[in-house]
Amino acid sequence: MASSVELGGGFVRCQHGLIPVPAPAVVEVLRGAPVKSGAAPFETTTPTGAAILATAVDEFTDDKRFSIVRTAYGVGHRDMPTPNLLRVFWAEREAPPRTMAKSSYGVRSAAGAEAEGVVLECNIDDMNPELHGHVMDALFAAGADDVWITPVVMKKSRSAITLSALCKPAARESVAVAMLAETTSFGLRSYEVRKTALERSVSTVATSLGNVRVKSALSGGKVVRSKPEFDDVKALAEANGLSLVDAYAIVRKELD
Repeated sequence: MASSVELGGGFVRCQHGLIPVPAPAVVEVLRGAPVKSGAAPFETTTPTGAAILATAVDEFTDDKRFSIVRTAYGVGHRDMPTPNLLRVFWAEREAPPRTMAKSSYGVRSAAGAEAEGVVLECNIDDMNPELHGHVMDALFAAGADDVWITPVVMKKSRSAITLSALCKPAARESVAVAMLAETTSFGLRSYEVRKTALERSVSTVATSLGNVRVKSALSGGKVVRSKPEFDDVKALAEANGLSLVDAYAIVRKELD
């Protein structure tokens, strides 16, 4: 997938002289693709870039309703008032279409989607707790859907933790590799689980403090609960000089 293609503006010089942006080759190659212009007064899509998009992209859309797994950036050399970056997401759709009876997420029931999953765990008693946050980030980056740490007492009465990660079966190997690479554990255990999850949707809502994403859970097509995204409320609190508690109260009241 690719978003609408930004062409830029102004003129570009080639062996035939000065020609307007977009160059004729770009226009031909991107025939049928959604484009936009004016973000910069110079060329932002070259014929080579247009050819890559035309060859590799199955769908052009600005609909970014997906779950981000990883992010990559390409950095350009031209100095610009806006970041000269190409950003690529490795992402997954949050849920299968409601018209599908079965999908890679499992069988849909009245309560929600029942899915197969894998839990990987290891007990650790010799790792610096300062590394816990990094390890959790690494497991999420490897494909874990959820990661948690449980305090335990191990042999010789040692205080320790159980590190657990929930993932889809397809991500079992990558999560296992990350768990062994980023911790001091010599091994891990895994077991299959089944989970039932409510259907989810994310929308952006305008409040007096600013826009905030709202995550909703649905059952049978009806919203059963909603909550504002924590990072958005935190950013609004900082931008408006409010405590997080007060910002939450304002956003919650307006959402209700």
